[in-house]
Amino acid sequence: MKKYTVALMMMVFALTAEAYTGQELGKDAKVTMEKARAIALKAHPGKIVDEELEKEKGGSGLRYSFDIRDGKVTQEVGVDAVTGRVLENAPEGANPD
Repeated sequence: MKKYTVALMMMVFALTAEAYTGQELGKDAKVTMEKARAIALKAHPGKIVDEELEKEKGGSGLRYSFDIRDGKVTQEVGVDAVTGRVLENAPEGANPD
């Protein structure tokens, strides 16, 4: 029984770790979500509380957007999904997505 519980937990984690808003745009990204997370956390250390892949002006037009919480501050970090360049690194505004 314990073996099945561990296997089930691993499957659930794998499914939730791969699901994010905008995942259908991933076929056009050259940078993986995992690599983009590492880039974002290097730009602003903390805990990622929201992540998405979206079409947005600037850079290649395709970016990963991360909300990273550090204490009471939430920082929005945007990473170009084609080049891996940090496009945005600023406190989240009054009207968050």
